[in-house]
Amino acid sequence: MVEPLSQHASQNEPEPDEQAAPRSGRRRKAKKQRSFWVELPILIVIALVLAFVFQQFFAKVYTIPSGSMESTLHGCTGCYGDKILVDKLVYDFTEPTPGEVVVFKGPEPWVKNEALPEPSSNAFVRFLHTVGSAFGLAPPDERDFVKRVIATAGQTVQCCDAKNRVVVDGKALDEPYLHWQSPSHQQQDTFPPITVPPNSLFVLGDNRNNSCDSRCQGDKRLGGMVPVENVIGKARIIVLPPSRWGGVSDHNPQEKAQSTTVAAGLSAPSWQQGIPIGFGAIAAWPVLAGGRRLFSGVRDKVKSKR
Repeated sequence: MVEPLSQHASQNEPEPDEQAAPRSGRRRKAKKQRSFWVELPILIVIALVLAFVFQQFFAKVYTIPSGSMESTLHGCTGCYGDKILVDKLVYDFTEPTPGEVVVFKGPEPWVKNEALPEPSSNAFVRFLHTVGSAFGLAPPDERDFVKRVIATAGQTVQCCDAKNRVVVDGKALDEPYLHWQSPSHQQQDTFPPITVPPNSLFVLGDNRNNSCDSRCQGDKRLGGMVPVENVIGKARIIVLPPSRWGGVSDHNPQEKAQSTTVAAGLSAPSWQQGIPIGFGAIAAWPVLAGGRRLFSGVRDKVKSKR
């Protein structure tokens, strides 16, 4: 038998609506969200800070200022050059290898004769340039260079062999990335053998006749070497303009290098070098035959006098 609810119990229990009322009130008192226009500047600042940190420690965007790396990387004075993403972490774990395109801080012999551009007298313009440099939107003030690694520590590099190819350790390099600014002048400047010192790199531009690199910087000998510690990172991707999107070639020129002989300064082409041997072979028989006749004539005269 079910006992009836007591009147006291029903009177003491709150009604369902009375229980819900305080909770609804608490919800209505919750903090209101910020408006979009208040949050937008905060989001922009956070995005810029994250981008700055990313570029300082992980990867950075650089503007190509000149045409020394054509046609791998496009750049020219006053034009909208390629913007490349440079991997700043890779060389924390490995060393630069031949064929890789690297960005590096110019060694003292490279920059001592370089005149830095005069900063603008307008403070706002200088501020915009500083911000643009930090995010790869403008060329940096410091002297950073981009070149391709040709030889590393301990290797001997020189130019050129009979086919006008750079030679490393006696082998002619395979360089499909070479760019000739003038099709009528596809000849590299010669230079004597140079052995790359420890912890250094020998670098060249792909636009071989329009690049001042390890051949001509400093004292044109060891002054043109780049210390490994100066390397900022490896060029990975062309990010701008959209028409140039793609990876940066890191073809290793030493992988398919061929044994060769460096052409001497006064050496003749190989077909001309064979002329003396050919002439000797052809002239040998007549000389021998003439010698025999002369000897026979002298011998007959001697016998007749007896």
